[in-house]
Amino acid sequence: MSALVGTGGLVRLILRRDRFLLPTWVILLAVIPMGFVGATDSLYPELADRLQYAKTTGTNPTFLALYGPMYDTSLGSIIAQRSGFIPVVVGIISALTVVRHTRTEEEAGRRELLGATVTGRGSGLAAALIVTMAANLVLAVLLAAGLTSQGLPFAGSLALGLQLAAAGCLFAAVAGVTAQLSEGAGAARGIALASLGAAFAVRMAADVGGAGNGLSWLGWVSPFGWINRLRAFGGERWWTLALVAALIAVLVAAAARLQARRDVGAGILPPSLGPAAASERLSGPFGLGWRLQSRPLYGWLAGFAALGVVYGALAKGIKDMVEDNPDLEEIFTKLGGQSGITDAYFASVMSMLGLIVAAYAVSAALRLRTEESGQRAEPLLATATGRLRWASSHLVFALLGPAVALAVAGTAAGLTHGLNVGDVGGELPRVLGAAMAQLPAVWLVAAIALALFGLAPRLTAGGAWAAVGLFGLLSLFGPSLDLDERVMDVSPFTHIPKIGQDFAVMPLVWLAAIAAVLAVLGMMGFRRRDLAMH
Repeated sequence: MSALVGTGGLVRLILRRDRFLLPTWVILLAVIPMGFVGATDSLYPELADRLQYAKTTGTNPTFLALYGPMYDTSLGSIIAQRSGFIPVVVGIISALTVVRHTRTEEEAGRRELLGATVTGRGSGLAAALIVTMAANLVLAVLLAAGLTSQGLPFAGSLALGLQLAAAGCLFAAVAGVTAQLSEGAGAARGIALASLGAAFAVRMAADVGGAGNGLSWLGWVSPFGWINRLRAFGGERWWTLALVAALIAVLVAAAARLQARRDVGAGILPPSLGPAAASERLSGPFGLGWRLQSRPLYGWLAGFAALGVVYGALAKGIKDMVEDNPDLEEIFTKLGGQSGITDAYFASVMSMLGLIVAAYAVSAALRLRTEESGQRAEPLLATATGRLRWASSHLVFALLGPAVALAVAGTAAGLTHGLNVGDVGGELPRVLGAAMAQLPAVWLVAAIALALFGLAPRLTAGGAWAAVGLFGLLSLFGPSLDLDERVMDVSPFTHIPKIGQDFAVMPLVWLAAIAAVLAVLGMMGFRRRDLAMH
């Protein structure tokens, strides 16, 4: 029997399961760059305005690091640079989608049941990659059509669409490989996202100093560098797509070869053997929770420390970018803060930091659902351990873990910026306070995950990550799209007091109160409902 027998049926199954989620993220990520066109054209209607924009963003390390270089002064080139972070988002979603339909299915035991039917060994992986890559190509077509309809050149519009699709297909293939390495879906996701983060960090190092940067050659090391060098609306280099396509082909072949070498449910990397006798710390649920949650927390904290250093290092140059351009200053002011452009910058990046910490909080809260669906919670709850005590052993990480993460990132950013400007004593408390102010909004996101776990367990993962995605889209792209204030208010991060403004405590109190209500509802629901195995 062929290894790909039954692939078509599994493709239809994935499309059925993702019939709402898949079109949502494809359409949203296509619409966002389209929305930039009108707003950007009104800000830079004349050639002189666009030349000034290109001058400032072409030399400023902040924009170069986050969005990459700008290759032309046309309206389309500005759109392409402002969309420079979207390929990262597309890559993350694509990687998570592949892991969800491969390793997660094996971990839950559903892949074994499907394998007992007329399906080949490689059909599950093939179906996940086909659906995810096809969705990315649809995204490229929609974006190209949308930008062309607004008067932008077709070649540049298609190139920008393919930049997004290339990132998505590439990290879908990366996830296809990582799904074969570990027995756990969490580890597969972690390795895939760590690879994406490393590739983006290398691209940032290559572009942060501009064309004269001594590290610019690193752009050819990172796949994100290849994608940027397609140069949408700047004299397209179509041949760079061949590099991405070749890497995708190698990764897909590697994933298929690795899958053929392992048993269903097993991983290529063998699990490490534990000690012969369990530690006394594992005698209770909190010890077990620490054993399961501590290592991911350490990894996240290391990433947050590095992110804080990057944010702090880039802050000093933000004034240079806007000193001759009031329109850019208005953009950063909309993003957060009104008492100074540096404060506006920190208000913006701290909101982004809060979203990333919220992703950690959700992943920690979802461990409850993972343990329950994996049938590991039932034996524990059959002992004297109560449901609320067991749930609390994981929720402490979803509540206190984000506080530690924000403190680490805020301290790193404040210390780095303080050293740059020679005022550690003045800048460190301000930046740290801006980071910690995100905590109630992060708790609210974690509470949404907990409420779903208690009241609608089958919707827990999808609903929680959908909330993170929605809030992220509103926070990252809402100001640039000039969305209505009532729409922006949907995100809890919109209500966080901005650094440099008068501190308002009531929004934080309300966010914390709503989070507490949702958490209580989730705990009450879990206490009353039956254990759900799927």
